[in-house]
Amino acid sequence: MHDVIALGVLALVFLVATVRSINMGALALVSAAVVGVTVFGVGPDEVVGGFPASLFVILVGVTYLFALAKNNGTVDWMVHASVRAVRGRVALVPWAMFGICAVIAGIGAATPATVAIVAPVGMGFAARYRISPVLMGMAITLGATGGSFSPIGIFGAITNGVVSDNDLPGNPALLFAMSVLACFVITVVAFVLFGGRELMSRGRDAEAEEHIGEAATAASRTATRTTVTGTPESAVEHARTGGAPTTTAPDPEDDDSRLNPERILTLVGLAFLAISALLLKFDVGFTALGVAVVLTLVFPQSAKGAVDKIAWGTVLLVGGIVTYVSLLQDQGTVEWLGQQVAAVGAPLVAALLICVIGAVVSAFASTTGILGALIPLAVPFLLTGQVGAVGLVIALAISSSVVDISPFSTNGALCVANAEDKDRDGVFRQLMRWGMSLVVVAPLVTWGLLVVPGWL
Repeated sequence: MHDVIALGVLALVFLVATVRSINMGALALVSAAVVGVTVFGVGPDEVVGGFPASLFVILVGVTYLFALAKNNGTVDWMVHASVRAVRGRVALVPWAMFGICAVIAGIGAATPATVAIVAPVGMGFAARYRISPVLMGMAITLGATGGSFSPIGIFGAITNGVVSDNDLPGNPALLFAMSVLACFVITVVAFVLFGGRELMSRGRDAEAEEHIGEAATAASRTATRTTVTGTPESAVEHARTGGAPTTTAPDPEDDDSRLNPERILTLVGLAFLAISALLLKFDVGFTALGVAVVLTLVFPQSAKGAVDKIAWGTVLLVGGIVTYVSLLQDQGTVEWLGQQVAAVGAPLVAALLICVIGAVVSAFASTTGILGALIPLAVPFLLTGQVGAVGLVIALAISSSVVDISPFSTNGALCVANAEDKDRDGVFRQLMRWGMSLVVVAPLVTWGLLVVPGWL
């Protein structure tokens, strides 16, 4: 009975945080303390003992480094360079948005922050050059989603951290590759369905080439720094009000299209972090903090306010959810749940059910929270060896994240908010259809390709 109550409270945490404006992690921490005392008879010390210190360091490190890259103009330079690279080829603009979002999220930006930075640029291009706003919104959101599963991205850090902490076999590089591939395939389908062939027939547009460069520069100068770590509500409100800057304007002499020593060092630091995490197996969190400290020592001016821009909301969310789930693990609830799932006698069906739950909840609630909760809850089931752990984790990660194009999620809402007034209702309906369709399709496809064959 205790196990059922504790799991019911966890479900209630997701429900309340979905319908009310409250940080899910804060609610989970309070719930862990209450459940610990009243249900399991353990004190605060035992509850706090489950706080994920390693994940804390990773999230603080990568988001601090991203804040520095945003402060010193490296992120703006990357946006500018990506849209300049299309050279007036309108058909490539959605793919430029996909690519730059993948890069920005891949270096540690939260996906809502990534979408908030790029959506005003991309949706503006869509309106001016008759590109489907639905296609543009999906390219932006899916690029950010796929990139975020890099070993130094937030989704990747959370997934790999939870897998490691629970002694499950993992493959960070394959998780990243499969996530990007899934997002790319969905974007290709959207490109074909929403006018991509007509865009390709236009060829190169000289006027577009000139405007793209000007718009990228303007967008990088007006992008507010509060979107880096703001709440989903503040990010959406920022988009709805036209992205007006809330901080002092940057120096007009600072050319976002040019590299300077500070940006070069930042790019070198990001490359070092990626290589060391992928090939040398360095600790991502401490390496990211080390790169950030070096940048701060060499260029202290850009470090002003960077600590405030660490994704503290995400840190709290992950810390709270994982702490609650750790309490369930310590008290045997997770093991009990795994036994119930294994007793079903149909492990493949249970695996599909886990992916469907992840997709459904994530379409309306926090993808970050789902990744932190469902993987540990599936640990006992995975340890039976009936289903490949790597395959199920990747299937769950993809199923829980690609549905973020739904307008009920922050990313989808940002794209709707940045669409033209006349297009907004249509964009909302189309993204809702796609999001709800992926709630069904993504679990089935990933389960069929990654779990059923048993090759992972």
